[in-house]
Amino acid sequence: MAAASDTATSDALLASILKSLTDDKAEDIVQIDLRGKTEIGDYMVICSGRSTRQVSSISEKLAQNIKDEFGRTPKIEGKDIGDWVLIDTGDVIVHVFRPEVREFYQLEKMWMDGGETSQSTN
Repeated sequence: MAAASDTATSDALLASILKSLTDDKAEDIVQIDLRGKTEIGDYMVICSGRSTRQVSSISEKLAQNIKDEFGRTPKIEGKDIGDWVLIDTGDVIVHVFRPEVREFYQLEKMWMDGGETSQSTN
């Protein structure tokens, strides 16, 4: 069970991630609460960028914001290709997809159980 300060940290991290994604015009942002489902993190965030360039840019800026604000250097996979970038901050796992790739993998359906929230950013 996470301590209250750990929860506050992951909630602050989530809020910062959502702000960064919104500021960088990520689309169809979905947040999934993973607490009690898995130990891989507290939250998962899934969003889309319109092109490989935007997916890479969103990911780079997000990683820099996390480093600047929280002193963490997240692990990043897939940035060079730009179809699907995974940013692992430890507490929050972020997936940035091109829409076609997101539709193919449908990660939301695997993890959501109806209690999650989404923000439409179209």
